[in-house]
Amino acid sequence: MAYLKNISKLGRLLAPSLLWNMPRNTNTIYLSFDDGPHPEITPRVLNTLKAYDAKATFFCVGENILQFPEVFQQIIAEGHSFGNHTHNHLKGWETSTSNYLENTLKAEDAISNYSGIMNHQKFFRPPYGKIKHSQAKRLKQLDYKIVMWDALSADFDPSITAEECYNNVIENTKAGSIVVFHDSEKASKKLKSVLPRVLEYYSSKGFTFKGL
Repeated sequence: MAYLKNISKLGRLLAPSLLWNMPRNTNTIYLSFDDGPHPEITPRVLNTLKAYDAKATFFCVGENILQFPEVFQQIIAEGHSFGNHTHNHLKGWETSTSNYLENTLKAEDAISNYSGIMNHQKFFRPPYGKIKHSQAKRLKQLDYKIVMWDALSADFDPSITAEECYNNVIENTKAGSIVVFHDSEKASKKLKSVLPRVLEYYSSKGFTFKGL
């Protein structure tokens, strides 16, 4: 499956208030990982990032933080950024705004309780990239920065190969790109293969990797 190129251009037209990419003026890439923390996959990702002196942003599901708080705390201890991915990985288009906000705030409680960081920058990524205008408006009123992407690895998609996953990243990532991976079981096999190759490819071209 081919994933849409230049999605940030389309995204800015449809939802200009959301964050689709970072400034393009430095050779910096912003890797992100959705759906964790996971007790085996997330630490493996952290070790891979460490090998390349790379930082990233982890958009965490609240119920996973409650299950694996020590992994969430490892993310923070190793200097990575973190964000909210709802408590139960809700699809915004199928959820009322009130329930969506309630679920997000439940995840925020888990983040606050286990991060040990007061007044942190509140990043939010909608699961599946699907969010209603009313939901986005309410979240922004609560000082959330809603983070989308301009490069989707599709590591979650069982119908594509690891090579296709790698090409999705390489063909769409440039300076300032926000790239989506998943530290989840369904993405694990492709992630294990593709992430080191992406880090090696861009490191060799002089790029650095930062969290938001």
